Amino acid sequence: MVAGRGDGGQAFPVYIAVIAGLLFLAFAYFLVGQAALTRNSAQTAADAAALAAAQDAREQLRNGWIEVILDPRQWDRFLQGRTDTGDSPCQQAEVFAARNEAVVTDRGCVPLATEDLGFRVTVRTTGREARHATASAEAVLEPRCTFGPPEPTPEPPETTPDPTPTGPDEGGEEPDDEEPVVDLVCGGESWVIDPETPRLPSAADLFRVRLSD
Repeated sequence: MVAGRGDGGQAFPVYIAVIAGLLFLAFAYFLVGQAALTRNSAQTAADAAALAAAQDAREQLRNGWIEVILDPRQWDRFLQGRTDTGDSPCQQAEVFAARNEAVVTDRGCVPLATEDLGFRVTVRTTGREARHATASAEAVLEPRCTFGPPEPTPEPPETTPDPTPTGPDEGGEEPDDEEPVVDLVCGGESWVIDPETPRLPSAADLFRVRLSD
């Protein structure tokens, strides 16, 4: 009986060591899981903020295009994104970062320094976690439209002049100076921009917005 009690006494420290090891592993897994969750939250906030910036820039480009809709010579800089969209895109990035418990870092919203149109946004989480995470994301705008200038109006064939021409108030029609702009193709769909009754593509028709690979 004494020997049996001795074996139990020797086993007790082993049990304590096993339990302590399990508790340590559980705590380690908890910390790893919390860190992964924080990183995922930061990346989600960065993705949302970058997409918000690009989508706002898309709206700015469409609004600028509408302002010059009757002058096709100015279309290209808007339809290809070669114009400044101001501070509004980065302001939207800040709004969407805040919705995901994050803030845009100092100089954390900048246009892409590449041939691609878009923005790179860096955010830092602001949740209740003991440690905060930082993540970045890039969103690009892909122009979807091409266009050609209006085809020139053919000159009317020469005819014998009317001996008694009619005046401007005696019949006949005034020539239409505003020709509709044709050959605008966005994503495979053709559009006819008629100044009298315009049917205009939406911002999503003009540009595709996606996260950069």
